[in-house]
Amino acid sequence: MARLNFLLLAIAIACALATVAAHHQARKLFVTLEKENERAKQLEIEFSQLQLEASTWGMQGRIERMAATQLNMRALSANRVQMLVSGERVAAK
Repeated sequence: MARLNFLLLAIAIACALATVAAHHQARKLFVTLEKENERAKQLEIEFSQLQLEASTWGMQGRIERMAATQLNMRALSANRVQMLVSGERVAAK
């Protein structure tokens, strides 16, 4: 009978230790999950900012202004534009 009690006590202690270890692992994983969720939010914010920046850099007015000031480019006049229609050259008016 004493052996049976000792065996049951050992099993109960092993189960208690396994439960504590499982809870500890679950808490560590939860903390990791929360950190990763926060990182995902930060990346979404950064992505939104980059999209806004990209749309700003690609605005037509900004491109035209930079072409004129930095590259000394200008728009073509209508008499210098030619359109190709079915392989023919046609002057645009």
